[in-house]
Amino acid sequence: MIIRAKNKELFQHSGLTNIQQENQAQNEAESESGQPILKSYPRRIVCELTNACNLSCIMCGRNAAEFHPTRFKLEWLQKLSPLFSHSEEITLMGWGEPTIHPDFTEILKYVDQFPLKKYFCTNGMKLDELTDAIFTYHVDIIAVSLDGSTSEMNDRIRKGGSFQKITESLRSIISIRNTRGLTAPYINFVFTAMKDNYHQIPEMIDLAADIGLDEVKVVYFTSFRSDLDSQTLFNMQDDVRAVFEQAAEKADSYDIKLKLPYIQGEDPAESEPHRPCYVGWRDLFIGSDGYIRPCMSTPLKFLHIDEMSTFDDLWNHPLYQSFRTTVNDSEAMPASCKTCYQSSVANWNLPRSFIQHGLTFGPEWEDE
Repeated sequence: MIIRAKNKELFQHSGLTNIQQENQAQNEAESESGQPILKSYPRRIVCELTNACNLSCIMCGRNAAEFHPTRFKLEWLQKLSPLFSHSEEITLMGWGEPTIHPDFTEILKYVDQFPLKKYFCTNGMKLDELTDAIFTYHVDIIAVSLDGSTSEMNDRIRKGGSFQKITESLRSIISIRNTRGLTAPYINFVFTAMKDNYHQIPEMIDLAADIGLDEVKVVYFTSFRSDLDSQTLFNMQDDVRAVFEQAAEKADSYDIKLKLPYIQGEDPAESEPHRPCYVGWRDLFIGSDGYIRPCMSTPLKFLHIDEMSTFDDLWNHPLYQSFRTTVNDSEAMPASCKTCYQSSVANWNLPRSFIQHGLTFGPEWEDE
């Protein structure tokens, strides 16, 4: 199954409660009509547990910014718990590696008492330590970043990572899942495509099939440093298309879901700054410094979670309302949205989606 770019639908699963179904329908209607004031709750809660990382990937934007280490507090999660009967999913991801948070297992345990789909993104280096917790606390989805189909490629790009350790951990998790007759966790590879490695995308499909993974997702590399500009796939449409077609054939043969970005020049956003953005309606993003932001890829911040008296004060704060009113207006949208590089809504027809210099492309975290 081939999906062209990410869409606003969350991972589909059965078992939504009546409250979740009603909230989903209301949120979709309010998003579609662009309502600035919402009666619905966010469908997804995204918690950046930390902006620190245990790897030093050559292409990571962390190398082009100053990061003040921050850590998500468990009390913030407890403060959000009234939402957890309405929202469908909690996603643990951000600019850092969530599994290095010292309370990561406790966080999984805490949210397991609610009817939330549990999803985390990881570089995979601690999966071996977390295998028991993944099944004990019923993790639903795991996205694993791997940027090569071989140890040589992946470990050169993802410095400090171990292809062998990650793939062994995944084989163990899949073996347990299959032995127990479970369908979760659903696991996918997330592959950052750049000039050095994009030719290995078809082999990533082979690897996913061999391990027993469910999906491969490809995202384009965006360069924030001039010395890496040559690694982008800008103006390589014919070469990219050929590799994507090979990958699609393999995915079909294995019945693996394949998510691909639009080919440059074919993005339906045409010349707009980005495709229609939905995060201000569907998602609530909390940074590791406690600030509420539209998403992880903007310096914009609304207010600190400790300033929240009631959830409505936060969710319909004037700054949130302003964002919802302007984010899809090409003239009025925030400056950082005009240069969006998010895989979900970026316009891949534009050079600035591939190469960005001199811009504030991520949050400026507050020191603890």
